[in-house]
Amino acid sequence: MAKIPYRFYLSEDQMPKQWYNLRADMKEQPDPLLNPGTLKPIKEEELYPIFCKELAHQEMDCKTRYFDIPEEIQEMYKIYRPSPLIRAYNLEKELGTPAKIYYKFEGNNTSGSHKLNSAIAQAYYAKKQGLTSLTTETGAGQWGTALSEACAYFNIPLTVYMVKCSFEQKPYRKAVMQTFDADVIPSPSDTTEVGRKILAENPGTTGSLGCAISEAVEKATTTEGCRYVLGSVLNQVLLHQSIIGLEAKKAMEILGEYPDVVVGCAGGGSNLGGLIAPFMRDKIVDGNKVRIVAVEPASCPSFTRGKYAYDFCDTGKVTPMAKMYTLGSSFIPSANHAGGLRYHGMSPILSKLYHDGLMEAVSYEQTKVFEAAKLFARVETILPAPESSHAIKGAIDEALKCKKTGEEKTILFGLTGTGYFDMSAYSAFHEGRMNDYIPTDEELQASFDKLPKVEL
Repeated sequence: MAKIPYRFYLSEDQMPKQWYNLRADMKEQPDPLLNPGTLKPIKEEELYPIFCKELAHQEMDCKTRYFDIPEEIQEMYKIYRPSPLIRAYNLEKELGTPAKIYYKFEGNNTSGSHKLNSAIAQAYYAKKQGLTSLTTETGAGQWGTALSEACAYFNIPLTVYMVKCSFEQKPYRKAVMQTFDADVIPSPSDTTEVGRKILAENPGTTGSLGCAISEAVEKATTTEGCRYVLGSVLNQVLLHQSIIGLEAKKAMEILGEYPDVVVGCAGGGSNLGGLIAPFMRDKIVDGNKVRIVAVEPASCPSFTRGKYAYDFCDTGKVTPMAKMYTLGSSFIPSANHAGGLRYHGMSPILSKLYHDGLMEAVSYEQTKVFEAAKLFARVETILPAPESSHAIKGAIDEALKCKKTGEEKTILFGLTGTGYFDMSAYSAFHEGRMNDYIPTDEELQASFDKLPKVEL
């Protein structure tokens, strides 16, 4: 048998022409979004003031298995897709493992991450609807950068509320967004009512994704012709990101491979949900035994230490409520946490799958994550983003288990992007200035105590 190449690309005609909607094959659906005013399941038309109509439809549709990818989106995808499936031969050798390790690399675009897959779709539907501007939030900056690219491509003005500590730590992310003509505002800010309220209550806050979401939603709902878009968590985003898993599965089939374990980093759930979608389908529908492992930061451990409950998706409590694994919408991760993956909750789809025992979750301290990142960079020559490095750490641990048992398992993980805008974090790690902050049970309980009381 011929040796599997280091990098394998699908041909253009092999690229997926449809997104896959995992909800259509789930035996039990995630609990519905709730209107925060009535606590009743939200209707599609109630989302129209916030989202584009087509995106609101995708958000609510749990029956359509496949959605056609519009030709205009396919054309922009072709600028940087298909992304490579890479066999990590050097990492396998370094670890001395009998396992075969593959990773799907999503960093071959200016945003440096997988986020562009959904940004293009959301900007396209906004343009098609005739909207005149968009607004969003961003944490580490990948989503804001990706959406800035997509909005520039479709000529739509964009306002980005960037989590304040990231705004200060990553000035070059801001510069890239501004290159694509986005207006970037540190959050919380004095430009919105909810931002002013948050600052009044906590003047020294370093911000959170929940804060930034609140500001972005307020901007969208008070500006004519403007809508809000989100880079993770939502059903529509996981739908668009399914192209990652569809490409990965097709490539592995051509190579005669199938993973025993699929590993992905987990913040809000966009890349993890996209990577695992077709493999989870095999597990649910065909009874495949593939293990799926979510890896999250110990400083923001929504899966491993959160509550499965209805919660607001934002700190200002203006968004629909979702049932998910959550640390509470008032939870603000430590500014010491270097990467993204700082959202207080997890995708309702992934939360339901985890709750039903169809996937696993682990958490790691960030110094251990950066140790894995350094090892990976040294042997595979790609500098990984801190978010991606959580998946690397998870994959390494799975490979070392195989080393102990002698099992020749096949491991697939998602390398969501590059770390070239995260050099201050790498410097802190190398200089011994990086700390492992882990919230105490008391801190988490204080946030849990503020969860809304919902009885259906």
